[in-house]
Order: sequence, then structure tokens, then C-alpha cells
Amino acid sequence: MSSAVEQHVIYQIANSPLREYPYPHLYVESIFPDAFYRSIRRNWPASSSLVSLASTGRVSPGVYAERFIMQFAAGEIEKLPPEQRDFWSDFHAWFVGDLFLHALLNKFSPYVLKRFGAAMKRYYFEVDSLIVRDHVNYQLGPHTDSPHKLLSLLFYCPDDESNKHLGTSIYTPIDPNFRCPGGPHHSKEQFNLVKTMEYRPNSLFAFFKTDNSFHGVETLTDQRVLRDLLLYDVRARERPQAAADAGEPRIGWQILKHLFGKTTRH
Repeated sequence: MSSAVEQHVIYQIANSPLREYPYPHLYVESIFPDAFYRSIRRNWPASSSLVSLASTGRVSPGVYAERFIMQFAAGEIEKLPPEQRDFWSDFHAWFVGDLFLHALLNKFSPYVLKRFGAAMKRYYFEVDSLIVRDHVNYQLGPHTDSPHKLLSLLFYCPDDESNKHLGTSIYTPIDPNFRCPGGPHHSKEQFNLVKTMEYRPNSLFAFFKTDNSFHGVETLTDQRVLRDLLLYDVRARERPQAAADAGEPRIGWQILKHLFGKTTRH
């Protein structure tokens, strides 16, 4: 059953303007109901519940030493104190569910269809989510994300508006013809900083992955600042050809069929 919080988030995203330059993105304020956002802050896991991203095997050894995470999965949530465990278990139940994913795909549907076209049936979607805390010296050079990424959502979760400059930045390459399919991070000297999404309480920055979706984070220099956020990524995975030919159901296929109907078939 859909929750009131889930419906609020879907409403806010569905009715927010989608900006197309330099790539499809949106910025949403009051993404959660105010009372619920206060509960998020009250139940935010202690630093002792987080582990270094570099220690998880999700990234290459030695990188992102300033980023600490809790994988947003049932097994990790169960390790939290009881009140936090109950809160995040309820949140997790809808946050990674099909209804929310459906709403996101619907919002970005023209770009999803353009990316996959007639090959849509060969793909399914995976959702990955993390609770994140960034420490001093954290930074990200301009990059477009990995090739299998479809959507990235960053829910900003500070206590106040004193560090609005710490949001994710949008960049454009100085060479207007430069594109990157994904993977490497690039030198900021090669880019113009176009816009920094404000790191404000209860806000969301979401974007569609393209070969020019350059984004990054300026260096976090204040020793006292902790940058809290929720990350939600959608990844597109190609199914084995035999499974695609057989019509084997996978996560996301029924959503695609509902959204695009016959356009998803060869």
C-alpha cells in the first residue's frame, strides 16, 4: 500500500519543471513533508553506523576516503537501534519499490525511450540506494557517471541552510564537442561551472544520465561540516538475448510495458 509520504514525493517530482540544459534535470524543494523530514534528521544514523565507501568494494581502493555510507538494504538497517531501524525499514519499503520507480521513469519517459528505442525489451532496471555522509576534503571532478546509469537522485539532508554552496554542481566542457560515455573523472580546468544545486534542507537534485551529464562536487573545506544526503540510482541492465526472446519478466519490464506499450517491442 502506498504511503502518504510516498505520494507526496511522487507529487512533488511529477509536478516539478524538467530543465533540459545542459542535460535533463530537476531541482525540487520540500521533497518530503516537513514533519517527515524532521523525522529523517532525528533518525539519521550515527557516524559509527557508517562505513568508508572505499572499504565496501563498490569503488577502487584508495578513492573517496572522505565518503561514508550505509547501504540502504534490509540487512544493514537491521543493525540500527530500534527506533531508527523501524523508521528506515518503513522508508526503505517504498523508496526502492516499483511505484516510485514507475513515477521516475514516467517523469523522464521521453529520454528513456530515446535512449533505448526498439531495444527496450532487452533491458531491466535495478535500484541502488545509500545513506551518505561526506567529510572534509570530499570532492568530485566533472564526470557523467557509469554507462549503465539511467537516473541519479540526490536528496539533500542538512539541518539548516548555512552550507547551500555544498550541493552538486553542473558543468559544461570548454570544448563544446567533448562528450564522455562514462567512467573517468575529468579536470575542472576543462569545464565551466554552470550551476550549483543548493544544498538546502529537504531538497532534491535529480538528473538523467547522458554523455554530457557532467556533474561534480567542489571541495568540502570546512572542518566542521558533514554533508548528509540520500542517494538513489537507477541502473539499466541488458538481459541475455535468450531471456529477452522468451519474454522472461525482470524488474522494470512490466513498468516499461505499461509506460511505452507496443513501442517497447521489436
